[in-house]
Amino acid sequence: MALIITVAQQKGGAGKTMLAANLAAAWAGRHRVTLLDIDPQNSLGHWHKLREQRPALAAIGFAAVSGWRVKGELDRQSGAADILVVDTPPQIDSDAARAIRAAALVVIPVQPAMPDLWASAGTLKLVTAERRRVAVVLNRTPGKSALRSTVEAAFAASGLPVLPHTLGDRRAYAQAFAQGMGVTEAPTRSVAAAELSALADALLEIAR
Repeated sequence: MALIITVAQQKGGAGKTMLAANLAAAWAGRHRVTLLDIDPQNSLGHWHKLREQRPALAAIGFAAVSGWRVKGELDRQSGAADILVVDTPPQIDSDAARAIRAAALVVIPVQPAMPDLWASAGTLKLVTAERRRVAVVLNRTPGKSALRSTVEAAFAASGLPVLPHTLGDRRAYAQAFAQGMGVTEAPTRSVAAAELSALADALLEIAR
């Protein structure tokens, strides 16, 4: 059965879809990976179509469902992959709850801003109620600044399980995504690729 990793955050714009795609791409060279998109916006579906035009890239399975079909699709896809990455809607609804309940690990991306800190509380509450392992990932972090230090201190004081592995606010992510790739698959190795690889390895260790 697949290791299910659910990316969830009730606040829109936190970077869930970008993170799900990049994690899948990072793991695809070593594992059988499938993406399950239960977000009606279907951004992952568009990314995956672009990816299919690049046969040299490692294969990633893909499915998109919503509503009552989510549980059955989770069961079906988990039997055909080593890792199943689930991208959820930007709200805590029944679909997101099903994906969280099935997960070995729930990854909550947050930008280093107070609204993201406050919004993560609802997601974390559900994860805690379901007794799932959780990792909070600081995403789109700017360079060192007084504001970043203030927000990071607030996150630390909140008691959230924030990983030391952060993702910077880098154009490389958007550029790779627009081509159906992850940053780890870009022709030129970058700081973004290095930080994403470190995060992907850390998350697998936690999930297992």
